[in-house]
Amino acid sequence: MADNGGSALPDLLRTWRERALLTQEQLAGRTGLGVRTIRRLESTGSRRPRSGSVRLLADALELTATERATLVAVARGEPGRHGEPERRVAAKDVPRQLPMDVPGFTGRAEPLRELDGLLAGDGTAPATVVISAIAGTAGVGKTSLALHWAHRVADRFPDGLLYVNLRGFDPSGAPTSPAEAIRGFLTALQVAPDRIPVGMDAQAALYRSLLAGRRVLVVLDNARDAEQVRPLLPGTPGCVAVVTSRNQLTGLVATEGARPLPLALLSTVEARELLARRLGDERVAAEPAAVDGIIAECAGLPLALAIVAGRTAGRPGLSLAEVACELRETRGRLDAFDTEDRATDLRTVFSWSGDRLSPAAARLFRLLGLHPGADIGEPAAASLAGVPRLRVRPMLAELTRANLLTEHTPGRYGFHDLLRAHATELARTTETDDDRRAAMHRVLDHYLHTGHLAARLVNPQREPIAIDPPRPGTEPEELVDHEEALAWFITEHRILVAAVDQAAGSGFDILAWQLAWTLVTYFDRQGHWHDWTSTQESALAAARRLADGPMQAQAHRGLAGAHVRLGRYDLAQLHLEHALELAGESGDLVGQARNHQALAEVHGRQARHPESLRHAEEALELYRAAGHKGGEAMCLGNVGWCHAQLGDYRRALEYCQEALVLEQALGDRHGEASSWDSLGYAYHHSGEHRRAIDCYERALEVFGELGDRWNEAGTLTNLGDTWHAAGHPDEARTAWQQAAAILDDMGHPDADRIRAKL
Repeated sequence: MADNGGSALPDLLRTWRERALLTQEQLAGRTGLGVRTIRRLESTGSRRPRSGSVRLLADALELTATERATLVAVARGEPGRHGEPERRVAAKDVPRQLPMDVPGFTGRAEPLRELDGLLAGDGTAPATVVISAIAGTAGVGKTSLALHWAHRVADRFPDGLLYVNLRGFDPSGAPTSPAEAIRGFLTALQVAPDRIPVGMDAQAALYRSLLAGRRVLVVLDNARDAEQVRPLLPGTPGCVAVVTSRNQLTGLVATEGARPLPLALLSTVEARELLARRLGDERVAAEPAAVDGIIAECAGLPLALAIVAGRTAGRPGLSLAEVACELRETRGRLDAFDTEDRATDLRTVFSWSGDRLSPAAARLFRLLGLHPGADIGEPAAASLAGVPRLRVRPMLAELTRANLLTEHTPGRYGFHDLLRAHATELARTTETDDDRRAAMHRVLDHYLHTGHLAARLVNPQREPIAIDPPRPGTEPEELVDHEEALAWFITEHRILVAAVDQAAGSGFDILAWQLAWTLVTYFDRQGHWHDWTSTQESALAAARRLADGPMQAQAHRGLAGAHVRLGRYDLAQLHLEHALELAGESGDLVGQARNHQALAEVHGRQARHPESLRHAEEALELYRAAGHKGGEAMCLGNVGWCHAQLGDYRRALEYCQEALVLEQALGDRHGEASSWDSLGYAYHHSGEHRRAIDCYERALEVFGELGDRWNEAGTLTNLGDTWHAAGHPDEARTAWQQAAAILDDMGHPDADRIRAKL
C-alpha cells in the first residue's frame, strides 16, 4: 500500500532526475537499484523505499542537504513541504571558476569604468549580451584586469562565474579548442560526463540552453582569434562574456558587437603606485630616482614590475638603487627577447628573478619548460624533477612566491606563456642533452604508468599491454577505482594528447604508441573520437618507424575504431585490411580474430549482413583456435546478431544464449549487455514481445551502469519498436524519446531517424 508520502515522492524523483539530466536507466545504473525499481518509485502509489535506497538516490542525484532532508521526509511519509525542489541551482553547485584576484591590483581606473559600463543601469543585470575584447601585448595585464573586474562584480552574477584559459599563444602551439572549453563549462554547470554531446554544434547548443535565463559571467582568457571564441559566447541576455587576447579580435567587434578595450602599458604614475602597493609607500618615496629606473627597465609592463616587486619585497635590506643597478647590469644577457619594442624585452627581468631562486627551484623551473601541457599537477612535477612529492612541494611554493608560477587550482600549477618560453630556453641552454631527455622520459613515464592503471580501471576486460618499469624518480599516481580513473583522464585529457605528440616528436616512439593505447577506452566512451583519431595516427607513425608489425596492426585497429564511430566506414575497412595482413604475417591468431570481428561490425553497419556473418564466423574460429574465451564469447554474440539480421532467429537465439552463459561466467558485463540486447531483438522478431522487453530492460540496466550511451540509445530504440509491436504506443513513445534525447546529446544524425518514428 502507498503511504501518505506516496503521491509526492514520484513527482520529486522525476523532477530531481530531469534536473540532473538523467534518464531512468542512467539513474538505475548509478544507484544499482535497477530500472524497474526506479520506474516503480516514480509511479503513483509507490511503496516507501528503504533507507539504503534513499541514500543511493540522494547521492546519485547530488542533492543538497535540504533536498536530501525533503526526500527522507517524503519517503517516511512525514508531513511538511514536499513540493517541487527549487529551480535555482543550489549555492554549492553554482560554478565559481575564477582564479584568485590579483593581490595588490592597482591602476587601470579608466578600463575598469568601461567594463562597469557593460552592466545595465540598475546595476543588477546586463541589458544585453556584450563582449569586451581586452587586447594588448603579452604581460600588459589583460588577465589581471579581467579577473579583478570579475571578482569586483561577482555578486551581480548569482548563477555562476565561468573561466577558461584558451591558451591562444601557448608556446606548445596547442590552444584550447572550443569543444574542450565547452565541455569544461558543461561539467561546471553540473552536466554529467556521459550527458555531454559529442558533436561541437550539439555541445554549443546545450551550453547556450543552460545559460538561457541565467545571469552568468564568462571570462574567456588568452584567445587566439574570433573563431576560437564564437562558440563560447552566451546566446541570450542576462550573461556577459569578457574576452582577453593579444589580437584585436576585430571580427568580434564587427559581427558580434563587441566593445574593444585595448590595454596600454602602465603610466609612470600607475607603475609607481603598483610598486608602492607591493613594496610600501615609504620605501618607494625614499628613492624616487631608483623607482624611475626600475620602471624604465621594466618598460611599464605589469608582469615585469610584479616579478621585480615580488623578489624585492623579500629582501628588505636591499636598496631600490641596487635593484635598478642589477636590472641594468643583466640587460642584454638574454638577447633573444631584445626587440625594438621594449615591452617584450622581458628576459632581463626573468633572469634577474631566477637568479634569486634556490638551485632546486631554479632547476624545476627550467624543466617545466619541457613539460608538454599548459599546466601540471604536483605528482607529475615530482616525476619531471625526479624527486619525491614531499620534496617538490616547497620548490613549487618557492616558484609561486616568486610569481614565476601560479597555483590556479589546488595542486595544479601553470605559468604565463612568456615565462614558459623562457623556461624552455633555459632548459635548452643550461641542462645537458642527457638531463633534458631523462626529465622528459620521467614525465612521459608518469603519464604512461598512471594512464595504464586508469585504462585498466575504466575497462577491466581489456587485455593490458606490456610496459617497462618506470624510470627511477618517476612518481606514478595511485588510482583506486573507476571514478578516480575517469576523473584523472578528464583532468589530464589535453596534456595526454600533447604527451603523445611530444613522445612521437622526441624519439620516444614506444612511449608514444603505449600512451595512445591507454586513451582508447576513455576517448571512445566519452566521445572524443577526433582525439582518438589523432593519437592513433601518431601511434601508427611511431610503430612504422619502429618497424614493429604487431604494433602497427593494433594502431590500424585503433584508427579503424575511431573511423567507425565517425561514420567513415571505407577508411575503417582500409585500416582493418592492413591490420589483418600484418597479423597474418606474424601468425597472431588473436590479432587476426580481432580484425575479422571489427570487419564484421563495419559490414554490419552498412547492412552487408552476409559479409558481416562471414567475418564473425572467421573470428569465432580463430578465437577458439587461440583458446581465447573472452573473444569466443564476444564472437558467439556477434554471430548470433548476424543471424538475426539475416532473419534466422532460431539460430540467433542459440548463439546469443551460448554467448550469455560464457560472458556471465567470465564476468564480462559489457558483453552480457550486448547479448541481452541481441536476445531481445531475436525474441521481438519471433513474436515473443514480453520476453524481448525483459531482455532489453536487462541490457539497459547494464549499459547504464557502464555509461555506454551509444548502445543504450540503440537498445532503447529496439525496446520502443517492441512496445509498439506489442500494442503499447505510450511506452514505445517514451523509449524512442529517450533514445532520441541521447543521440541528440551526442550530436548523432540517427536522432532524426528515431524522431521519424514518433
